[in-house]
Amino acid sequence: MTLFQMEVLVAVSDSGSFTRAGEKIGLSQSGVSHTIHALEKELGISLFTRSRSGVKLTAAGVQVDASARIILEQTAAIKRIAAQAAGIHQATIRIGSFPSITKSFLPALLKSIHKLYPQMETRLLEGSYQEIKQWLQTGVVDVGFHPWPEAGLEGTLLISDNLHAVLPAHHPLATKSLVTLEQLADEPFIMPMAGCDRLVGSAFQKNGLEPQTAFEVADNATILAMVEAGVGVTVIPALTLPASLPKVTVIELSPTVTRHIGLAVPSLAKASPAVLAFMREAERIAPTL
Repeated sequence: MTLFQMEVLVAVSDSGSFTRAGEKIGLSQSGVSHTIHALEKELGISLFTRSRSGVKLTAAGVQVDASARIILEQTAAIKRIAAQAAGIHQATIRIGSFPSITKSFLPALLKSIHKLYPQMETRLLEGSYQEIKQWLQTGVVDVGFHPWPEAGLEGTLLISDNLHAVLPAHHPLATKSLVTLEQLADEPFIMPMAGCDRLVGSAFQKNGLEPQTAFEVADNATILAMVEAGVGVTVIPALTLPASLPKVTVIELSPTVTRHIGLAVPSLAKASPAVLAFMREAERIAPTL
């Protein structure tokens, strides 16, 4: 058993739904289901009864849930003691982030951090990849999200994010299940800026291609609006896609192009206990994204 499994168990018990539990803790519905199934398999019992109206604890599940809550409360108490001893509680952390991470990953991380360390203060600065690296090197921020690995920075890989082709809904390629960079190379191309241009340009270059860049745009909403209007195609990371898309078609690339995202500091040896605690919690949460 793991503490994470207990956290998921309690979240499902409180919400009465795998979907709502996932929304609460930043985990997909399938991730919640898989976690509960693994726990039930290990214990050899059913923890929940499932019906159209939701899920309810079984008789054994009620007892396990009660014990899980005690364990989680004691674990939180231990972390508070350790944090106080390490001077984490009174710390302020300045975080550098870029829009897709700010939207998709940071809210769940900050919620968890503030729950673990209620007196810890966090400050957010949002910018481009280049700006975040500069902020880290000049001490403007203490820790920052950045494409990984990156020369001159230390830290840990958190997330792997695949890039996708985005086409107008009625584009001739819109019916394909996969699209190659070669197929996109002769199309009017909208280059996503603020750092993604380096990754996208490199992907084309590795395949001996050069996109016919007609526009260079930093704002993701503007890029999608331009694709919808039919003025070009683009390639953007999955995390930048909104939950509700305009009239565009999103298609996987072949071969796959992946953006790796890490959490970085100038030096792990010189990082404060608060920053290291922040990084550990990010590593714990990252697999749930």
